[in-house]
Amino acid sequence: MARSKATKGSKPIKDWPEESREAAQLVIDPYGEPDESTPSQLTWHQPGPWKRIVATKTFYRHDFPIPHADSVESFIDYRVPPEKFTAIAQFDGSVNTERTSGEVSARCHDEQANLLALNLMHDIVTGARDAEDARRYYAKEVLDYRRGKPTPYMEGLRFQPHGAGAGDPDVRVISDEELERAVEEGKSRPRQAVEEDATHA
Repeated sequence: MARSKATKGSKPIKDWPEESREAAQLVIDPYGEPDESTPSQLTWHQPGPWKRIVATKTFYRHDFPIPHADSVESFIDYRVPPEKFTAIAQFDGSVNTERTSGEVSARCHDEQANLLALNLMHDIVTGARDAEDARRYYAKEVLDYRRGKPTPYMEGLRFQPHGAGAGDPDVRVISDEELERAVEEGKSRPRQAVEEDATHA
């Protein structure tokens, strides 16, 4: 997708902390100016393989696998089975799963680290790795990057995101009839009883 160079939406990063400014610039360099810009956040829609990328002024300290600052978040459409949420959290606290919207994101310092994290997330979901194996491989590839060795999990997504149908709206557990009865019961209760319930809640 072509990016306009005229909007200068990245001007706010001049006032950002060095950690988040440098990380945002690593997104601007390949993808150009953001599609949306506020004083605290830049957003690109559908850059490269991503649904969106968000770079924020706020950054978070993250010590896995080495100390660094997290401020660039890359999103994809992906449905994670609920039973895999815990393993993903054990693997990397900066991989975020959203069941209802059907999105998964990784937040780190750069796009390559996010690719690495999400490729390993997919390995966990498919059963190719458990959380500990994923952590070991993450550390190995980070070291290999510095050794100048191949880093296949940083080169691109090794799977196809699930697309717009990845959301999980869950299941209804209250019927219309139950809801209507609850409303009627609420109307029939004396006002004093409702106030007493609120006081003791």
